[in-house]
Amino acid sequence: MALRGGLQAEILASFSLVMLTATAVVGLLLVRTHERQAELLQRLAGRALFEDAARPLPLTAAATPELRWWSIPNGAPARAHGPHGQPLDPETAALAEIARSEGRALLRAGRPWEPLYFASPIGGEVRVARLAPTVSVTWLIVLVVADVAVFTGFGLALLRRRLVRPLQRLDAAACAIAEGQLGARAPADGPREIFDVARAFNAMVDAVESRSQALEKAVAELRRSNRELREAHEGLDRTQRLAAVGSLAAGVAHEVGNPMGAVLAFVDLARRDADLSERSRGHLSRALDEGERVRRILRQLLDFSRPPRAELVAVDLLALAEETADLVRAQRRYAGVSIEITRDGDPPAAFADRGQVGQILLNLLLNAADVLAGTPDAVVHVCIRGAVRARRTGDCDDRFENRVHSDAVACTVDDNGPGIAEEDRDRIFDPFFSTKEVGQATGLGLSNSLRLAEELGGSLALESRDGGGARFRLVLPALDCAEDGTVRS
Repeated sequence: MALRGGLQAEILASFSLVMLTATAVVGLLLVRTHERQAELLQRLAGRALFEDAARPLPLTAAATPELRWWSIPNGAPARAHGPHGQPLDPETAALAEIARSEGRALLRAGRPWEPLYFASPIGGEVRVARLAPTVSVTWLIVLVVADVAVFTGFGLALLRRRLVRPLQRLDAAACAIAEGQLGARAPADGPREIFDVARAFNAMVDAVESRSQALEKAVAELRRSNRELREAHEGLDRTQRLAAVGSLAAGVAHEVGNPMGAVLAFVDLARRDADLSERSRGHLSRALDEGERVRRILRQLLDFSRPPRAELVAVDLLALAEETADLVRAQRRYAGVSIEITRDGDPPAAFADRGQVGQILLNLLLNAADVLAGTPDAVVHVCIRGAVRARRTGDCDDRFENRVHSDAVACTVDDNGPGIAEEDRDRIFDPFFSTKEVGQATGLGLSNSLRLAEELGGSLALESRDGGGARFRLVLPALDCAEDGTVRS
């Protein structure tokens, strides 16, 4: 892109050209006027010089210092009169020869900056004079340059104060806004036109800022709505899967439970036979143990399909977490796992079923301890803090968890294990899904925990955690909040 000259330089160049042209025109008019007036003056000057030529020249020359006189006798060199002592110049000598040949007085006058020449034959000689010009060419040039410089300087000061500086401030405000400083404004000063431009610019910036804020708010609302819609869709899918699994579990438990009970009874009777060898009795004991394991799974399926009715009471999550952690610490295989229980601030009591919440916490702690068992520096951290369930209008993510009045209580369970693979995160709450080896888990622990949390009016979610490991977050209604999320009076 070609560089463009500044407005100030362009206007100053145009202003200087105009001033120079105007000065030249005025000078020409003055010269023309001087020439018309000089004709009369020349006649008067010629008459005065003719009278002076007839007088004694030394006195006249001394009385008028700008006037130089010479006398040129016939056949003799020119002789200067007066104190100047200058030789005769060629122009004056040429005019003297013409006056001698024509026998009459001659007067030659040029421009105001040129000398005036006079020659007149007197007696037997020609007397000549030269009058210095009234105006010097150098002074004329200096006068024109000074005139242009004065007017240009005045124009520069006026232009910078009234036009250039307001435009520069407007440009600075525009650059600041382009860099993201939406609070910048152009100062509304200067002439009326600049003032109107600055005011219109500020109005435009105000409108852009207002629309940007509205757009940011709309984008935040849209993101929130999309997140809630996605969570609702995931919850609906999970509910449908759980409903299908519940129906299947109820049928399987009913059809398999009674025959399995009979099988276990016959195995127990057979194991009591005194005629059996120890080896056969050991085989029957193992069969009985596996059968009991199947019955436990069937019992979990029945619990999954027909959950018990919750008895909602005030639950101190901190105390319940300590009791549950003691159950886990008592198991020898988790001796190397450290379980830490802390609270953040003064969390309210939960309004939930104590047994069901204990089952959820036990499942979370057992899962974390199973992952960490046998690893060095294994730590499970449980933190209880106030939280919110119902989002209000105007809430954003950075204020949502820091509201002064909590309507829920949250319990986070963190571990420093390897974490959960990205491809398994969406399936972690599915029934019968487990990352453990086959035979070590039924895959119903987290799905049951999620179902219980939602039936209590809360939520259970797997959250991202910096530095690896897994974090599960259980949120339950607070004691002073109703089921619809409003605070009780």
